Amino acid sequence: MYMHRHGGDVYSEPYEIDFSANINPFGMPQSVKDAAWEGVVSSVNYPDVSCRQLKKKIAEKNKIPPEYFIFGNGAAELIFAVVSALKPKKALVVSPGFAEYEQAARASGCEIEHYFLKEDNEFLLEKSYLESIKEDTDLVFLCNPNNPTGHLIECDFLHQILEKCRACKAFLVLDECFNEFLDQPNQYTMLQKTKEFKNMMILKAFTKIYAMPGLRLGYGICSDYSVIEKMEAMLQPWNVSVPAQMAGNAALDEEEFVRMTRTFIGQERRWMKKELERIGVRTFDSKANYLFFKGPQNLAQHCKKYGILIRDCSNYEGLSDGYYRVAVRRREENEKLISCLEKAVRQ
Repeated sequence: MYMHRHGGDVYSEPYEIDFSANINPFGMPQSVKDAAWEGVVSSVNYPDVSCRQLKKKIAEKNKIPPEYFIFGNGAAELIFAVVSALKPKKALVVSPGFAEYEQAARASGCEIEHYFLKEDNEFLLEKSYLESIKEDTDLVFLCNPNNPTGHLIECDFLHQILEKCRACKAFLVLDECFNEFLDQPNQYTMLQKTKEFKNMMILKAFTKIYAMPGLRLGYGICSDYSVIEKMEAMLQPWNVSVPAQMAGNAALDEEEFVRMTRTFIGQERRWMKKELERIGVRTFDSKANYLFFKGPQNLAQHCKKYGILIRDCSNYEGLSDGYYRVAVRRREENEKLISCLEKAVRQ
């Protein structure tokens, strides 16, 4: 049976600290927990199929028309839905990158073209990427910041990519699920370009920043309503539960929580990067709430002996043994990670 390996597998064996999933280290806000519980009590009713209250609130918050939004059982469901809706023959993915893009495309019988990031260029997206978008490219997936590297694509370059996609009649799915953790998120989002570029869908999720992956709530934004309609036709009814919708509504009010998280993550990420470099681990310059680095083989197994889970990235396309990703957590936990890694490196 096929099973794709991810971070966050806390069910296979005992653990103390999970660095393998990039979740807010402060956990779910109390208001969100309360709303989710209220949603459990209200689950005697079916969910609102159209997520109307949530859609209205998030549209007002982002100053984007509500008809641009579609909600899913996590952003992952929408990745599969957009592929099923558009029926592309050829998709372009960046490697290493989030595996669900390729998985969704292959499930629909779509041909995959890889653009491989180069280690000697720090795994950054190069201008040559534009040449990979061709007349026969139907669908393009990008993640900003990229997962697992944490690197950013500047908006000027993204604008060029969108123009090239439009010229080639390709549709761009831009995953911004980690945008909220950036020091300056507004400088790296294309949200306000959705009206201008109908050939783009932006993906967002409540999963990471509000620490609610188990509730499953993601959304897409696209100004081409025909795409939204086709995707909705691919989704099962009631795909977003009552607890998820109510938790999402409460989460949108947690602006101070998000600001506090962002400040902490930026400071702690820089500290962790220095510590990783101090112990002799090559660390790439992530701007997200996780760090990507190169270390000894079997490092993930070594960490498990200390009750610590890290993301072994060897199964990412374009990577091999010895590449890892760790979430930015609280200082006490991060110190335990560094101590554990140092023991492995010094062996």
